[in-house]
This record gives sequence, C-alpha cells and structure tokens, in this order.
Amino acid sequence: MSESSAAAIPTPKRPALKSHRFGFLLNLTLLALLVVLWLLLSAFTDSFATFGNFENLLRQDSMWSIMAVGQTFVIITAGIDLSVGAVVGLTSTIIAMMLAGGVPIWAAIVLTLVIGIVLGAINAFGIVNLRLPPFIMTLATMTALRSFGLLITDGQTVGGLPRNFILFSSHRTFGIPNLFIIVILIAIPCYFLLHRSRWGRYLFAVGSNAEAARLSGVSVNRTIYLAYIVSALLASVVGVLVASRIGIGVATTGQGWELQSIASSVIGGTSLFGAVGSVIGPLLGAMLLTTINNGANLMNVNPFWQGIITGLLIIVIVYFDQLRRRKTR
Repeated sequence: MSESSAAAIPTPKRPALKSHRFGFLLNLTLLALLVVLWLLLSAFTDSFATFGNFENLLRQDSMWSIMAVGQTFVIITAGIDLSVGAVVGLTSTIIAMMLAGGVPIWAAIVLTLVIGIVLGAINAFGIVNLRLPPFIMTLATMTALRSFGLLITDGQTVGGLPRNFILFSSHRTFGIPNLFIIVILIAIPCYFLLHRSRWGRYLFAVGSNAEAARLSGVSVNRTIYLAYIVSALLASVVGVLVASRIGIGVATTGQGWELQSIASSVIGGTSLFGAVGSVIGPLLGAMLLTTINNGANLMNVNPFWQGIITGLLIIVIVYFDQLRRRKTR
C-alpha cells in the first residue's frame, strides 16, 4: 500500500474532538464512580478496605479485563464475539489435560495459545468468507466449543496439574498479584496496537465504513481476521489463567463471561455501532463490574441485583453514545 493510500484511510470518528472528549469524560466518570464505590464500601463494610480483599479484587478483575480488551477489538469493527466464554472453558480444559498428561508447562501454554489463535481464525473465516453475521457465527462456535469441551472430558473435571502452575496465580510480584501483572503486560501492547499503529487505524476505519476503507486500500478481510484472532487469543490467555487459579480444568468455566466482556467494553465507552473504543475504558468498566460484584458479596446483597445494576449501566452508556452519534453527524 502506498503512503498516499494509507493517508487516505477514512478515520472520521476516532480523531474527532467530540469523540475524544466523550471518551475522556466517560473515563473520568467511571474513575470517579469507582472511587465513590470504594469509599462507600469501605465505610459500610469492615472487610472491603483490607489488603486481602483488594488483592482478591485485582485477581477477580484480571479475567474480565483481559476478555474486555479482546472484545473491544472486535466491537470496534462493528462485530461481536459471543464465543469468548466458551474459548475460556475449552482452553482451560485443554491445558489441564496436557499438563496432567506430562506436557511441560511452557509447551502446554504455547499450544493452548495457538489453539486460541485457530479458534479466532475459524470465527473470522465464517464471518469473512462464508458471509455469516458475527452474532450468528460466534453464537454457533460458542455452542459447539462448549459442547466439545464437555465431550472430550466426558463432563468431568481435569485435575493433577503441576504445583508450580497452580501457585502462579496465588503469588505476587513486587506486591502486585501475578494475575494483574498479566493484565498490565497485555494492556500496554494492546494500547499501542490500537491507538498508535497503522492496523489500529484500519480497525477504526473498517468499523466506521468498511466499503470506504476497502476503496482506500485497506485489507478489510485481513483486519477483521486479526480482530477476531486477538479476541480469541486473549480469551485463551484467560483460559490458562483460570486453570492456574482454580487448579483444575472445567469445560463449563467462563459460562456467561462473554456477556461480562461485552458489558465491560460497552460501559468503558466502546460503541456497539463500531469505530469508537479504547483500551483504558474497558479496563475501567471491568473493574467497575468487579467492584459491584465484590461489594455485593461482602454486603450479602441478593446476587440478582448485580445483573440489574449492570443492565442499567449498559442502557445509560448506550443511550449517551447514541446522543453523541446524533450530534457528530
């Protein structure tokens, strides 16, 4: 692609001042809401503002944060990935089976991540080559992968994992839980990939207007492939971390997490209409949902209220996103 073609790539939404302002204000709002929640929970519970609970909060948040970042790449292209929860369950089972069978830890991790890449490519193949809607394709793979995980394990859990592998999730590095260290190690390159690279510009262009992006020289199909591969790859990372944290492989792990990843991303400012999103917003969205979940458990609040609160947050964020879109047209 020539420099003139790259310069002509349409990115009307991402650089728009109003879009940046909306994202910045939303991130500040989420951060302020988090601080208020932490202060309230610290005042009304004896155990929230403790080192042990904050450490547990970071571990709980790690899974949803990583998945939310991967989901964001897909949603920016105006797609959706409903299969990420099933990818978590299947990959956690596969790595558990390999480790129980004596495969070295490093080799089992690499093979599991490769499987995640393949699963993402399968989703993209159905969407790009078979022209299936992303909702339908990823719904189908979600169902198939969940059932395949149960099939290969006969519905049983897989144990016998090496102690070193299990201990990783409970240890800390420089006082920070290892699981949250992984979030940081993933978020930094994802930030530069999305906001500072040519491919990131392509993602926003495809989500804004795929046909215009194609006429400008963008490989739309390749861009969509990479988005779904990133999503499934990060879901497989979560699968590895889940297996380490619970010490077993369970095919049903991650059930419903696809909705949490979408909710975290949308609450963090990613537009379901495509072309608007960031890495920081979904991280804040995931932490907000984790805090609500953690606080509700500490206060013995009926868990059904958590879903109600999450739903209301999504409605409010999407409503303001629609208002922003109308003003920027």
